[in-house]
Amino acid sequence: MSLDGFVAGPNHAMDWMTGFSFRPGLLDEYVQTTGAVLGGRDGWDAYPDAGTIYGGAWHGPLFVLTHHPEDAQPANGVTFLSCDVADAVRIGLEAANGKNLEVFSPTIGRQLLERGLIDEIDLHIVPVLLGQGIRLFDNPGGTPVRLEPLNDDDRSAAVNLRYRPLVTS
Repeated sequence: MSLDGFVAGPNHAMDWMTGFSFRPGLLDEYVQTTGAVLGGRDGWDAYPDAGTIYGGAWHGPLFVLTHHPEDAQPANGVTFLSCDVADAVRIGLEAANGKNLEVFSPTIGRQLLERGLIDEIDLHIVPVLLGQGIRLFDNPGGTPVRLEPLNDDDRSAAVNLRYRPLVTS
């Protein structure tokens, strides 16, 4: 996500991530530990190709939660669900067969947080400020969600990031 909290740009654009790298082995770790993926319809409509998950290295059941499955373009390996978000998680966890169910939707993620159905959030922060797009968590007027670090750090400590703006011409 961007430093200002966006997981995608306007219209689900992801081109802003070009040129950034991640910890060695991270992709392989996700490929090995992911049993199923749950996403939302807007994200699917922007990127309707299940073969691109984790760079095409992961293959497994993909569930897309939608209010209108009847107008969804069918795709191999994709199941369109029109049900309560908790039911979608139950279905996804069954399909994951003991592995992780990855949630690829900030809207679904927010609903799952509100219901206590998320057990871990894994963030990869890219040093860029987008200013607009799809937020990781958007809940105006809602209650803040406090998180606990999973790396034995002080749970009351803030994470300190320090950057300087790059001069562009």
